Amino acid sequence: MDKILVIGATGYVGKYMVKASVSMGHPTFVYVRSSLSPTSTPSKQEAHREFQSMGVTIFQGELDEHEKLVSIFKQVDVVISTLAVPQHLDQLKLINAMKESGNIKRFLPSKFGNEVDREGTALPPFQNLLDNKKKIRRATEEAGIRYTYVAANSLAAYFIDFLLHPHDLLQEEVTVFGNGEAKVVLNFEEDVCTYTIKASVDPRTLNKVIILRPPWNIISQLDLISLWENKSTRKLKKVHILEEEIVKHSEILLHPENVRLSIVHNIFVKGEQVRYELRKDDLEASKLYPDYQYMSVDRLLDICVVDAPVPKLSVF
Repeated sequence: MDKILVIGATGYVGKYMVKASVSMGHPTFVYVRSSLSPTSTPSKQEAHREFQSMGVTIFQGELDEHEKLVSIFKQVDVVISTLAVPQHLDQLKLINAMKESGNIKRFLPSKFGNEVDREGTALPPFQNLLDNKKKIRRATEEAGIRYTYVAANSLAAYFIDFLLHPHDLLQEEVTVFGNGEAKVVLNFEEDVCTYTIKASVDPRTLNKVIILRPPWNIISQLDLISLWENKSTRKLKKVHILEEEIVKHSEILLHPENVRLSIVHNIFVKGEQVRYELRKDDLEASKLYPDYQYMSVDRLLDICVVDAPVPKLSVF
């Protein structure tokens, strides 16, 4: 089993990624800041303890400690980055260290969202983010590092909470962005990470993009709301925010709110995640791993009905 190192492991996606790696039997390593750092939150310290209980090897340090990174990379086979948006360009430091170590079988950079190389034009705040992701891809390729890129589209638990507020028992209305008819792809976080771990050691995905677009997870806002109303026996008033208003506010809001609104526009108004047709040679996750039973949006809403916890964290 390949040794897998997760960077950004105490973050939202990172915790899922570590659990997926461990559950599949991989010797799993994480590179995190010291749990004694003044900036560490109690949740991150708890994550350290949880990693230890799972038998995960913990390396501590900073992203600018080049020699330490090189030394760590020489001990593992696969590097998966789950660094959050503000740290995306810091992955250039990882690439430099991987190039020097010379032994990494596969690098999976942090870009668990839209397929950036087939993305249309986004509003400027989101376009800047997409351009940074492209820079990491091109730097990886120029360094001669073997890679797999994962286009995970939207994280389902987060966005269902964002759109529906399913645990607000007093909710009477729901916000609809645009006309609500654009299709979006909602993939459960655990499935995103399971697919990622599978792809990280799969020879079929070497130097390729894997796109997560399972058929039962493609849905519009209006259909999602209707499905939730049927399951929860609620009737919600739909309050539409027009595209023109979203564009206007994206131009005047400060960072990071302008980025969040630009992402909403791209996904839920323009429908960019399903704008392009999958080609014959595209690697779509549910077809690549047909035996894996992924979580459909329908099933995830059933969990919401029985009040199972749904994460409410900012992952933009």
